[in-house]
Amino acid sequence: MALPVVGPGPPAPPRRRFAHTLTARAVLVTCAVALVSVLVTALVAVPLAVRGAERRDQVALAAQARLAADVLRVRAVRQRDTAGDRLIRQLRQQQIEVYLIRAGQADRAGLPRQVVSRVAAGRDVSGRRLVGGERALVEGRALPGGDGVVLTRATRDGPWRQVLLSLWLPLLAGLAAGVAAGLFLARRLARPIRTAATAAARLRAGDRAVRVPVEPPDEVADLAYALNGLAAALATSEGRQREFLLSVSHELRTPLTAIRGYAEALADGVIEADAVPATGRTVLAESEHLDRLVSDLLALARLEAADFPLEPGPVDLTRLAADAARTWTDRCAAVGVPFRVEAPAAPVPAYTDPGRIRQVVDGLLENALRVVPPGAPVVLAVRPAGTDPAEGGVVEVRDGGPGFTDDDLAVAFERGALHQRYRGVRKVGSGLGLALAAGLVRRLGGEITAGHAPEGGAALTVRLPGDPYLTRTSA
Repeated sequence: MALPVVGPGPPAPPRRRFAHTLTARAVLVTCAVALVSVLVTALVAVPLAVRGAERRDQVALAAQARLAADVLRVRAVRQRDTAGDRLIRQLRQQQIEVYLIRAGQADRAGLPRQVVSRVAAGRDVSGRRLVGGERALVEGRALPGGDGVVLTRATRDGPWRQVLLSLWLPLLAGLAAGVAAGLFLARRLARPIRTAATAAARLRAGDRAVRVPVEPPDEVADLAYALNGLAAALATSEGRQREFLLSVSHELRTPLTAIRGYAEALADGVIEADAVPATGRTVLAESEHLDRLVSDLLALARLEAADFPLEPGPVDLTRLAADAARTWTDRCAAVGVPFRVEAPAAPVPAYTDPGRIRQVVDGLLENALRVVPPGAPVVLAVRPAGTDPAEGGVVEVRDGGPGFTDDDLAVAFERGALHQRYRGVRKVGSGLGLALAAGLVRRLGGEITAGHAPEGGAALTVRLPGDPYLTRTSA
């Protein structure tokens, strides 16, 4: 026995590199956020800290300038005393330059001329100036007689350097916090994703009982709901497929069994010569039944294809009903079923594929004729969908058969649903005809519904779209 050829399975997931994982990206993002936060804080805090330090230095320099002015005011500036010299030395030891102004002239160069002039004019000076080509804090105090004293302190980049050097510790702490927060966040985010990936792998392997726990946050809960819904839908779909295959296999086996039995009888010479024509007709009928089943299966398989052939165009449903009546009147009369057409005298325009809609009508009539008892009617009705011809038309097939229950209406167009429900209970078809008709109508842009007929059986109503040309001209 030949072994079945097993196709290649789904590709294995690629090996993960840490740099491409959610954990690594979360860590990088949190580290980047921490780094940006530290830098933004530095951009805001460092100038404030530097200005605060300079303000403190300015206040301290102003206090020392007042002290120097008080000491020098005791005597004339031209006179030297020990206290004044000692104060000047102490200030210079603190990197504070002292300039003495006598008769409107500084004792040495370096001070801006406007500072000297202002102090000599008897006004105090406070602020930042260029002294000797360098930016410095300046505090000048006027003394009597056009004299004065000016204290300067260079504003070097000491505060900036000091503040910037102190940033490495918060920067390091921020990066460490970013790594820790990133790892924690990545674990929290990746855990439900890994759970969902594991569940998806189990679904791919055929485990339809898998379920993902629903837990917050909302996005994770939505993912869990989606996967659980997918698992339930797959289980339902596969269950229906199994039931459909079982019913189809039973339908295929019935004509095959009859054909095989008669073929064996003919091969063994058991059938009398005068019974051969009847046997041939039986075999032909069963083979036609088998051919219809296979054709329906192929049509159902092709319905979902993107290249399913459709050639829509303007169709007169009244003429369509008249053409169908010529075929189905004799077929129904042969089994004792009255056939009736209800159609207006005027044309009923629609925009559809004439071959496909005739296929739908023939399929619905075939289904009705299969279940209706002798003497009960089969009706093909056509009417406009509205007062405007551009609204399309309606085709309805009614019968006096067993009809549908209210529960049947919800599953009337599902493959094999009615066959599975009524097999062995009453006369029923393969369950493919209504599913095929519903699929064709949907591809044609129409709607199909099932209901109860006034004749006592089923009513299958197809609504078809109108001619778009009529819609444009009426607009």
